[in-house]
Formats: sequence, C-alpha cells, structure tokens
Amino acid sequence: MINRRALVALPLLPWAGAVQAGSQVEEPLADSIRSALAAAIAQAAPPKPVFDRIEDRLAHLRWLGVMSERLKRRKAEHHTRVEFLQSVWYESKRAGLETALVLGLIQVESGFRKYAISVAGARGYMQVMPFWTRLIGDGEPARLFHLQSNLRFGCVILRHYLDRERGDLFMALGRYNGSRGKAEYPNLVFGARKAWDWKDTGA
Repeated sequence: MINRRALVALPLLPWAGAVQAGSQVEEPLADSIRSALAAAIAQAAPPKPVFDRIEDRLAHLRWLGVMSERLKRRKAEHHTRVEFLQSVWYESKRAGLETALVLGLIQVESGFRKYAISVAGARGYMQVMPFWTRLIGDGEPARLFHLQSNLRFGCVILRHYLDRERGDLFMALGRYNGSRGKAEYPNLVFGARKAWDWKDTGA
C-alpha cells in the first residue's frame, strides 16, 4: 500500500517545444516543514506496486496498458514507457495526488523530456528548481535528471503547495509555476490532464 504521509510540491512551467519556466521563488521553510519534506524525499520506494486485492492489481494493469498506448508517440520504447508510468503512478499516489494531474503537469512542464532544462534552470520531467536539492535533498542538482528522484521531488513539492493553499489546486499550481493567482498555467495543466483521464470499465 502507498504511504500517504505529508509530502511536498514544486514549481512547474508551460511547454511548447522549449521549456518555459516561471519566476519561481525560493521561500523560507520552517524547520519542521523542512524536516518533513526532507524525510519525504529520502524514503525509498518499493520496486513494484503492491495491492491488497487482485481486482485492484488488474485495474492497475488495465490503466497501465491504456496509458502506455497514449504515451507511445512520446516514448517509443516499451520498457522505458512502462517504467516511467509505474514511477509516476507510485509517486503521485504516495503524495496523495491524482495521477492524471501529474501526467498533465509533466506534459506542460517538459513535454515528457527527461533532460529538459528551462531558461530559469528548472530540470527534468517535473521541472524542479535546483535550490530544492539544497533545501530538502543532498544538494546534488544532477539527481534531478534521475527519473524517480525528479518525480519524487516534484510530487512532494506540489503536495506541499497544495497543503499551503488548503487544498486549492488552482493556487497550488500557480505556486509551482511561480505565477500564483494567474490563470494561464493552471488552465494549461487542467487542459493537459484531460488527455490522461481514465475510467476503468473492468474490461
């Protein structure tokens, strides 16, 4: 089962060929928040998802098959695609975030490019700013090009912003992008999320 303890979230940016970073702000963190976020980043993930019921496992496999088809044009290699989707699923669930939302955010932020770098220096799939590795990580920005590390940072940071905004996803996405209160970025993410929505028919 997924451990849904308090996690954090990060700044994101719209994508249109080149990565476009917002003016992200490094805000001071209380020691308790910093410690909680650092702990969330450090916890290791299990190599494979675990389900209590066979029905849940079968639903997950159906989701994986549908999402893999949708992602094929952006990631042609099957193993790479499955590893990416499994990681997004796990990290989003772990942070208490909707997986379709995280996929939409990645589409807007990096166009699913692992080594994307914005003009502001944000890195990887979820366009994490390097200062986060200093605040709650080991201080090594290169780690943000690692699949799971990037997703872990991004989901933990977005969760953090969502908690700060008391569940207001529109405002949390604005914080992630450094454009709090403006509609353009949240609307881009909400629009991209629709491509990754999925309802299990049990087929």
